[in-house]
Amino acid sequence: MLWTVLLALLVLLLLQTQLSVCLRELRTGASSSPAYSSSGCPEPFIIGVRKGGTRALLEMLNLHPDVEVAKAEVHHFNVEEHFRRGLDWYRAQMPLTHPGQLTVEKTPGYFAAPQVPARVWDMNPAVRLLLIVRDPAERLVSDYTQVLHNRLTRHKPYLPLEELLLHKGHIDPGYKALQRSLYHQHLARWLEVFPREQVHVVDGDALIRDPFPELRKAERFLDLPPRISPNNFYYNTTKGFYCLLSAGHDKCLDESKGRPHAPLSTQAFQKLCRYFRRPNKLFFEMVGRSFSWC
Repeated sequence: MLWTVLLALLVLLLLQTQLSVCLRELRTGASSSPAYSSSGCPEPFIIGVRKGGTRALLEMLNLHPDVEVAKAEVHHFNVEEHFRRGLDWYRAQMPLTHPGQLTVEKTPGYFAAPQVPARVWDMNPAVRLLLIVRDPAERLVSDYTQVLHNRLTRHKPYLPLEELLLHKGHIDPGYKALQRSLYHQHLARWLEVFPREQVHVVDGDALIRDPFPELRKAERFLDLPPRISPNNFYYNTTKGFYCLLSAGHDKCLDESKGRPHAPLSTQAFQKLCRYFRRPNKLFFEMVGRSFSWC
């Protein structure tokens, strides 16, 4: 009986000592370091589209003091090697944040990858999703232009766009860049998993012409106080698009943005526009709005 009492007193003493150490560390930490913490899993996501303006949207949202962004595309949910590393690895790719800040990750490859919606849902069924779209014909040409640039940089040949796009004078539906522009097909997979109100569609063409109205809509969707203003943007006549201003510093997107498009004949471009009419109409019906596309 005596040994039981002594053992209980010893355990109590050890617990009291440990508690005192923890309290002292908390007081010291609170007074000597800012309240940063690991952001955990991001919320919201910019899920696409590729060559739709995702980098511009991410950088513009980062103007908001309550937003931190993942600097690189993580490709956690659409690259099997990354996905197998688990959520702990994914969280480690995110920036540190203050309490109350949102962490935004953008990976345009998520939008068209069939396995991604269910994987994101499993992580967080309440996550908010940002989808930025632009004229699908222009997006396709921009997509090809980026691939062409990358191939030429590595001194590798690449077929002209018209040869990839057309087969015996008709649009080739198997061309991957074209498939990425079929927005209605990809969005349908997301809406099988997420309710429509969790997806906010950003007009990428409008964002380039006049960024502020689209950023204000995004702030409202994310329940952020209005902190981004027209004064955060100025038009760079040399580059031909808007650059960002924050705390007296300006920032323009890198030289790959606004790169001149690869050539495509007017006849081929018109065929492309006609091909997209039906898919575009289906997409407009899904999102409840229309866009001024070709």
